[in-house]
Amino acid sequence: MEVVDKGLLQQLVEGQISDIDVDEMRRMTKKDPERFWTYLDILQEKVTWDNKILMRLNDHLYIVMNGTERIVKCDCGHEYGDYRVNWKLHTDIRTRDTQDSMEQVYYPAAAAPDPEWMELREFYCPGCTAQLAVEIVPPGYPLIFESFPDLDRFYREMMDKPLADESPDWFKDKTADFLAAL
Repeated sequence: MEVVDKGLLQQLVEGQISDIDVDEMRRMTKKDPERFWTYLDILQEKVTWDNKILMRLNDHLYIVMNGTERIVKCDCGHEYGDYRVNWKLHTDIRTRDTQDSMEQVYYPAAAAPDPEWMELREFYCPGCTAQLAVEIVPPGYPLIFESFPDLDRFYREMMDKPLADESPDWFKDKTADFLAAL
């Protein structure tokens, strides 16, 4: 079985890998079983905090262990709370809902959505102001909870290494409970 070199995976994570190396990785008949763990090690080395990364959500966000809790955390260290609650509720949000504001990010202007039908929401980290996500939705549409992984099942069935705190309670969307308590 072929094993991908950690340096090559690091180049992939950093977006500095050559097209030739990407093609070679794609052609591998079977991924080596340690690739995910090497990937997590690379991500862990990039951040300044010590919480164990369980999964990467996007370029800046991770699900991590914080004591006995699983939380969403930005690479800058800002914490968004329980990963079962939509992290977007804890961001700075810019809503573009006028033609002028849409045209600031769309070129040509004719490509901009019609603000009568759509609004563009930009989500920013309150800690470092990194842009975390963008949604284009009808006005008034609820925030999209775009990624809610079943970590227990993933680690148990896909990685063959169950998490120590595995429980059915972890895979329950708690967004409505959070909002009801406000």
